[in-house]
Amino acid sequence: MAKESMKAREVKRAKLVARFAEKRSRLIAEGDYEGLQKLPKNASPVRMHNRCKLTGRPKGYMRQFGISRICFREMASSGLIPGVKKASW
Repeated sequence: MAKESMKAREVKRAKLVARFAEKRSRLIAEGDYEGLQKLPKNASPVRMHNRCKLTGRPKGYMRQFGISRICFREMASSGLIPGVKKASW
């Protein structure tokens, strides 16, 4: 489990990115790089990091499901993810 502060920081960044997205795209279209410099650093979408929705784990993240590989394996084994079953050959 990730620290609660790390999860909260990512949520805060996501809100900031959403809030400044329109302004950022307008400034980029106009070519106003000085205006871009005045925006908060965390308003840049590059600074966001994908984290598991359940545990907050930053590594082994599966975009299709929004969870880490460990949570995915546990949930798939217990049948909690529809359409996913263990491969056998």
